[in-house]
Amino acid sequence: MKAETFLPDDYRPAEDEPFMNDKQLEYFRRKLLAWRSDILEDSRDTIEAMKGATRNIPDIADRASEETDRALELRTRDRERKLVAKIDAALRRIDEGEYGYCDVTGEPISLKRLDARPIATMSLEAQERHERREKVHRDD
Repeated sequence: MKAETFLPDDYRPAEDEPFMNDKQLEYFRRKLLAWRSDILEDSRDTIEAMKGATRNIPDIADRASEETDRALELRTRDRERKLVAKIDAALRRIDEGEYGYCDVTGEPISLKRLDARPIATMSLEAQERHERREKVHRDD
């Protein structure tokens, strides 16, 4: 079991330190865990709200509006469920020592990109190439 890394509250990964050192890994681990916790808490809140919100609304327009809101909320929760899986995968990559490196090129992913999107698995350049190829194949 690895000892916990001390991390000051105001710590931000910097380009002038070794890439994916213990502090950076701990910073991203905490960021991912906090994000995951927020999503799961929102999900629990949604479930509780939906349990209490089942009621018979006589007005058809009001009922349709409520059903639309519910469908949107459920779609959002489904997207977040998939996001939790990506967060879990990023946490596994941290544990396996693969976090922060592009799946395609093996090059480091920029700290700015990881800070903005901690579940990123590709460098910005590799992601752009991937999206261009996707767009070309979609247009066929």
